[in-house]
Amino acid sequence: MEWQPNRFSHLTIQQQIIDWIKQRIQSGEWPIHTKLPTQRKLAEAMGVNRSTIVIAIEELVADGILSTRVGDGTYVSNNSWNVLIKSNHLDWERHISSSIYEPNFQTIQLINEYEQQEDIIRLGTGELSPELLPTAALQRSLQNVQIAARDIGYSEPKGSKQLRHMLSQYAMKRGIHASPDSIMIVSGALQALQLISLGLLEPGSTIFQEAPSYLNSVRPFQSAGMRIISLERGNRDNNLLDQITAMKGKKQSLFYTVPTLHNPTGSTMSLDERQELLQICASQQIPIIEDDVYHELAFDEIPPSLKSLDSSGQVLYIGSMSKTLSPGLRIGWVIGPEPVIDRLADIKMQTDYGSSAFSQQIVRYWLESGLYDEHIVKLRAQLKRRADFVEEILRSRFNSIATWNKPTGGFYIWLRLREPLVNKALFLKLMKQNVLINPGYIYDAKDFYHIRLSYAYASFEQLETGLNILYEAIVEGT
Repeated sequence: MEWQPNRFSHLTIQQQIIDWIKQRIQSGEWPIHTKLPTQRKLAEAMGVNRSTIVIAIEELVADGILSTRVGDGTYVSNNSWNVLIKSNHLDWERHISSSIYEPNFQTIQLINEYEQQEDIIRLGTGELSPELLPTAALQRSLQNVQIAARDIGYSEPKGSKQLRHMLSQYAMKRGIHASPDSIMIVSGALQALQLISLGLLEPGSTIFQEAPSYLNSVRPFQSAGMRIISLERGNRDNNLLDQITAMKGKKQSLFYTVPTLHNPTGSTMSLDERQELLQICASQQIPIIEDDVYHELAFDEIPPSLKSLDSSGQVLYIGSMSKTLSPGLRIGWVIGPEPVIDRLADIKMQTDYGSSAFSQQIVRYWLESGLYDEHIVKLRAQLKRRADFVEEILRSRFNSIATWNKPTGGFYIWLRLREPLVNKALFLKLMKQNVLINPGYIYDAKDFYHIRLSYAYASFEQLETGLNILYEAIVEGT
């Protein structure tokens, strides 16, 4: 043994000895079960104190690279190779598991993965079918979209001023009075929720929501350290005010709601319910997030938005083109008090430096030209036809095993089975038959009765085939 530690190295003598022993094992010179020279011999050969060798060996034993046998010496451990391999590779799993952003539920991860397969029948997808998207009209409109050099650079923090002016006029149709300065463009409604969770609330704040809730399936507030509380509307034994008062706590609170064509249930709050919610939240000084991305898809008249009834600036209003024009454009908006919008815009500039300039100009043109209004009229009619088609299949096959409410717009039918069969086993069984559903338990962990059925994505043929497969799977499980 000719090696000796370098006394002028930046590494300690002890660390050099540890590295030298590891190198001997990794090179195969000291294979598993090799007995090391005695501590005295090692100390003499290296010209160091025996205590230094003892400390180095103890550390390698603690790491599982070496093992000692009482009265018999020190050996290369059985597990030494695996330990050394791991020590030489970055532990990304540790980074992943300790990050602040919570992972999706496995069921949602599977849905996101399998939705990309062409042969999958998507019975739960919250997205328009490609055949419902105005692809040809969008392509034609590109020739008429006037884009100056300034328009394709970074947009200002709140987004394109031209688009915000158009959205200010557009919001009037919903009874909302909003100046361009109180509007911010976001990359879809989900980004709005993420910005709010980062910019307006302290860790440990309480987010109230209606049960079941879309929020449980995307988790932006949970990942920001918020406390999520689901409330039961229409609970005779415990009204909404009592529930909020009992669980509000001392930290900030916020109420998230989809009052029009709720996701996942498809229900719509009455005017009285909207006014009651505003009054309760005002009395408790709780801001409201109104997620209103489905309102244009209602088949009949709907009540005014919460924001239009708001006289004190307590409602943050979220709109989007993802459910109506194109999810790929990634254009949504937030309407709220100017100081709040300024704060959210500042955070947005720290995350993505603005939504797509091209997408903003396309949306502006569609609103300005009237193309968007024409498209919405056609889209509502097409969705109504699809909803009637699905409900007819449900009436003919599912009456004995499930209940549901007649759809009044949007994408969804909230199907309730008579028995609690909507579990992971049913989800996986259907997935093997190339049918994807959105089970109730991704919106409420204790819900094994419901399925969110969407009539917006699958073709008529796929809807019929998929619903027949779903029916057979349910009957087999009863």
